[in-house]
Amino acid sequence: MTTILVADDVPDVRELISLTLTPGPYTILEATNGHMAWSLIQEHRPALVVLDVLMPGRNGLELTAAIRADPALASTYVILLSAAAQPAQVQAGLSAGADRYMIKPFSLVEFADAVMEGLAKAQSRADSPPGEGPPEQ
Repeated sequence: MTTILVADDVPDVRELISLTLTPGPYTILEATNGHMAWSLIQEHRPALVVLDVLMPGRNGLELTAAIRADPALASTYVILLSAAAQPAQVQAGLSAGADRYMIKPFSLVEFADAVMEGLAKAQSRADSPPGEGPPEQ
């Protein structure tokens, strides 16, 4: 079964995301901080991660960079969530390796579409032989 990790220090945001994605053909894991998120990422190797940019422990940018630095996580699709909407902040998220940067508050329909697109891209990446170029952005 496909795994999705949702990491945000705000319980209401995690609950809203989980409810938006349920029911679905995947397992949803939740983390309340960056350290817990990294532990779950390493243990479960989720196909898709949703990371809050500003959370305790390791922030979303640090986690994104760590995911991109780990060859075992090359197929992972990363969605960053943040209330920070300045172009420089969005660019920092994309430069860290995020596939998508969504600004809070976000449309639940747009979010669900982004997750479905992300899962398809993660599967495509996982199915591609190693060395065929960088993951699709």
